[in-house]
Amino acid sequence: MPRIGMNPNRGQKIDQPAARVTLAVLTYLPEEIGFFEHRFDVTRLCLESLIANTEQPFDVLVFDNGSCPKMIDYLRELYDSGKIQILTLSKRNIGKLAALQNIFKTAPGEVVAYTDDDIFFLPGWLEAHLKILETYPKVGLVTGFYIRSHMRYGTDSIMRFAEREDVQVERGNLVPVEVEHHYAENMGRSWEQYQVEVQGLQDVRFKYRSLNALASAGHHQFVAYRKVMLEALPQESGGMLMGRMVELENKIDELGYLRLSTNDPVTRLLGNVVDSKIIEEADSFGISIDPYTPDQARHKPNGSLLKLPFVRRLLQYLYNRLHSILFSVTQDS
Repeated sequence: MPRIGMNPNRGQKIDQPAARVTLAVLTYLPEEIGFFEHRFDVTRLCLESLIANTEQPFDVLVFDNGSCPKMIDYLRELYDSGKIQILTLSKRNIGKLAALQNIFKTAPGEVVAYTDDDIFFLPGWLEAHLKILETYPKVGLVTGFYIRSHMRYGTDSIMRFAEREDVQVERGNLVPVEVEHHYAENMGRSWEQYQVEVQGLQDVRFKYRSLNALASAGHHQFVAYRKVMLEALPQESGGMLMGRMVELENKIDELGYLRLSTNDPVTRLLGNVVDSKIIEEADSFGISIDPYTPDQARHKPNGSLLKLPFVRRLLQYLYNRLHSILFSVTQDS
């Protein structure tokens, strides 16, 4: 007899439907030296601010791209505590594009709020993104921190939108200089390097249905409809750990979708070092990055009898016998 009894889940419905919004984070900490020396605290700030400063219902999905044990322990603790609902741990770095493919195929929400692991989220960030996503027509990406250099590519749909009679358009240097400095500092660029990077570019601000938005968006953090990303994502990663993100944004544009940013920053760039300013800002929201102590239970030998192989075999045998007896009684009755 190949089967005994019936799977008890057959015919059952999901107890708790997925939230409309999935918060998706891609993490990667191979080691705590060099470029990654302070990255653990950066990632903690990203995740903690994302969870603490999101007010609407959400599920959290984390894809870890081959991190060291310390990061894995931290993510597992967040998962065990219920802060993360979906956790995927890759044994090796499969590359950002392949990770994005996995994220957007796995995410249960209609809307996915994606972020790299070096972004800090301010209160109201999601509402600001969703307002643009749901007000403007055919939106592909919405980013919470405008970066002028993203105007170099993927702008055909933006420029066509600017020609509409129901859209007000403003052009020039429209963002505060402190926002530009924040970008340059956290991307490791000197002010002179930044000026070369944005030379010849100008900002474009739209006003549509009384809502302002800046033209262009980034791939470091964005909110998008899941179906749009599945349409735009390349199917092959090309074997690269990084790269092809501009290709993705160009594809969004080619498909006729808008790339937009919130008019005012609702996120911060963290770079790879946590500075005193962001620590103070995090404290004001009740977010702390006190020294991390892993759950020691994960690393200590567990003396529980349940961990002994022969005990587990015995319990499995008893379980199977009980199942068989109960099923036999059911059949006889």
